[in-house]
Amino acid sequence: MKRLGLILLCAAWQLSSLVTVCADERYPSRPIKVIVPYAPGGATDIVARILGEAVQKISGQGFVVLNKPGAFGLPAIEEMAKAPPDGYTLMLGNVTTNAITPILYAKKLTIDYAKDVVAVTNLVDIPAFLMVTTANDFPPKTVPEFIAYAKQHPGAIRYGTVGVGSYPHYDMAYFAKRAGDLELSALPNRNGAAGVIQDMLRGDIQAAFLNVASTAGMVQAGQLRPLAVVNRTHLPEYPGIPTMQQLGFPDVGTIAWQGLFAPAATPKPVLEALFQIVARAIQLPDTIEKLQKQNFNIVANKSLADAQTWLADELKHWEHITKAVEIDLAQ
Repeated sequence: MKRLGLILLCAAWQLSSLVTVCADERYPSRPIKVIVPYAPGGATDIVARILGEAVQKISGQGFVVLNKPGAFGLPAIEEMAKAPPDGYTLMLGNVTTNAITPILYAKKLTIDYAKDVVAVTNLVDIPAFLMVTTANDFPPKTVPEFIAYAKQHPGAIRYGTVGVGSYPHYDMAYFAKRAGDLELSALPNRNGAAGVIQDMLRGDIQAAFLNVASTAGMVQAGQLRPLAVVNRTHLPEYPGIPTMQQLGFPDVGTIAWQGLFAPAATPKPVLEALFQIVARAIQLPDTIEKLQKQNFNIVANKSLADAQTWLADELKHWEHITKAVEIDLAQ
């Protein structure tokens, strides 16, 4: 009888409302595929798996993580955007794949990113260090010393990036421009942040922007030296490290975010249901604890509308950066 009553209630709605409301009430009724544009073990993958466990607790359906690395996230974006817009194929991407890639590689996309992709919510962001190696007794211990050394030894400082056109690449190139057109040499590493760190430990490169979570052990061991932190405030664990803002570079460096995205044609009631589930999941006490252990800041949006404003602002910001700093993408 209860089931019959629900059917009759739905039948009372106009046909268009019937489809969306009833679909919304059932969502999610099966596991949700989440495409991650990186290999397992990286920050984006970690966030997806932590969030998936939390979503399972809230909704009874978790995430099936599909790692699809490569090509700056282009394959992952394409697969998600072209999937049935039913809320069961999403993408968990970051600032590189979902803000920079759509600008730099728009001609390589077969979709219109602005029209075919919608942000569900920002999730977390990750503080970063402007980091130097201590290998080979690399001398700078402060940002002013680094700038002075770079001016005295033009072209001698090599810096690592996780790929040509990635946000760490733009961060260092923009820093060099803002610090007086320093002559620095970029050395991309296809093995991601882990590869960049190994290059630094060997002394093959001298500097990089690296996230705090992946470098804490090496900092404590004295193998890497943070000169500044890219964050809104000081990090309690590193009270003596100044922020880039304090050093006069408020717009340099990226607090790298991780966000959740869906096909733009997904019905709004489904997006609203998904947003509410994720908003609750990310605030579960054990989820907060797991994310904080990774030095992730929870920065979920307040609403779907807020998420759209956030993504538009990010795209505008990176449009400015990519125009301000010319990088040869064929490197």
